[in-house]
Amino acid sequence: MSLIKPFAGLRPARERAEDVMAPPYDVLSREEAKQKVAGRPWSFLHISRPEIGLPDDVDQYAPEVYAKAVEMMDSLRGSGILNPDPQPCYYVYRIWVDTHVQTGLVAVASVEAYDAGRIKRHELTRPEKEDDRVRQIDALNAQTGPVLLAYRANKTLDTILAKAAESPPIVNATAEGNVMHQLWLITDPATCDTITRTVEAMPSLYVADGHHRSAAASRVAAQRRSANPNHTGDEPYNYFLSVMFPHCDMHIFDYNRVVKDLNGLTQQEFLDKLEHAFQVTPSAHPYRPTCSGEFGMYLKGRWYRLALHADRIPVDPVAKLDASLLTENLLDPILGIKDLRRDRRIDFVGGIRGRSGLEGPVDRGEMAVAFALFPVSMDDLMAVADANKIMPPKSTWFEPKLADGLVSHLLD
Repeated sequence: MSLIKPFAGLRPARERAEDVMAPPYDVLSREEAKQKVAGRPWSFLHISRPEIGLPDDVDQYAPEVYAKAVEMMDSLRGSGILNPDPQPCYYVYRIWVDTHVQTGLVAVASVEAYDAGRIKRHELTRPEKEDDRVRQIDALNAQTGPVLLAYRANKTLDTILAKAAESPPIVNATAEGNVMHQLWLITDPATCDTITRTVEAMPSLYVADGHHRSAAASRVAAQRRSANPNHTGDEPYNYFLSVMFPHCDMHIFDYNRVVKDLNGLTQQEFLDKLEHAFQVTPSAHPYRPTCSGEFGMYLKGRWYRLALHADRIPVDPVAKLDASLLTENLLDPILGIKDLRRDRRIDFVGGIRGRSGLEGPVDRGEMAVAFALFPVSMDDLMAVADANKIMPPKSTWFEPKLADGLVSHLLD
């Protein structure tokens, strides 16, 4: 079984790509998703977030939600908005935002390689979110959300992708924030074979974003493999939808934390406890960390700089991550938050939301305190994955985001 292979994707009609493409399903709240689809009947959010088409009191994991996704998929396919390509191919995917450009490959990646650890992960998943993606894939009989993969930059592959992107794109669509998404087809058998062999020679691929989607694809494959007495390994369920970029092109933002209460402490008691592990300095402006071991903290309308004492920073690739340092020196011992995957007192805010994403919840009284973290590097991510270790939950926020709906992977 090859590490990746071409596939016949399900795509919007050329003139409908901008009408269909949507933000990833997991970066919007239910209310935000509803606002995004206003006046957009073909938005892929109707498939990826089908609860927006049901009454607000319907649980987002209720059976009728997945049935609604199927209804919307059938509607878009039946009306010719979404159509399968006639033959397996690779796709070149380029994203432009401001001066940043990244060019990657859309392929389906081997579940077997993922299960064996050759496609390396760096985060654990939240059980309810993984279960949700399993139900979504099963209901649609398709993978509609691509997993973002990284590979160590490879001159052969990068040259092939750049050359393919010299021709006019089949998709040239602009999303919110003036982010340009472009797509090209690679159908030439010899070129496809070269791509397959080039990636096959790579020691590893890395899951950058999409741990719930890749884990769910693995579970669906296991279920279908067990239920299929004629299993061969070539069935579409043995592969998952992915977009892979060279590691040097990828941009990681900070992934920050907000906490609902101070664990029974007064503001002054909390600040006093921080002094044990941090140098605490009030800041007249929102504080954005400039290096690892620094944190910004927003508490009661005021920003602080927290500088962890140097003797508390270990050398272990996971323990030295800022997400780990914050948990080990503050969230756990002071605020009593031990399990970031399950504790409902903590939430996570991508750095793309800016300072308002941290100040807003605190100012509104929804949260008591917010923490700004220094972003993880791609080298840190790959070092953790290569060591077969796991990062703390919600350690990385990649931008720009892939668009949902431009290419889906059918399992039939």
